[in-house]
Amino acid sequence: MEDDSSLQNLYKIILKSSGFEVSGIANNGEEAVRLYKNVAEKPDIIIMDHRMPIKNGLDATKEILELGNESKIVFASADASVKNSALSAGAISFLEKPFSVKKLVEEIKRITGEVINTF
Repeated sequence: MEDDSSLQNLYKIILKSSGFEVSGIANNGEEAVRLYKNVAEKPDIIIMDHRMPIKNGLDATKEILELGNESKIVFASADASVKNSALSAGAISFLEKPFSVKKLVEEIKRITGEVINTF
């Protein structure tokens, strides 16, 4: 989940063009948790930003993983100091912003193999 709409659109275009399905986008951590609760088919990967309005990515990550561990969370932040906290909260990977499109796609492929259901 990313609160910057231009980055949301960029991620969506990149992921779709790389063969992934984007099943949802949230604008803040609270919306991310609500979306996760309400979607019947849980995503394989969630890209979670750290600094978001209403609820930050760390809190949203913890809540989502408490609801179930079907999804793997890739945490993305320009603040490298939250890396250990993100991984301790249950994120499977941490990408420090800015990162390249190639790095994002490679990381998702590394984690999922041939899985394509992503948001």
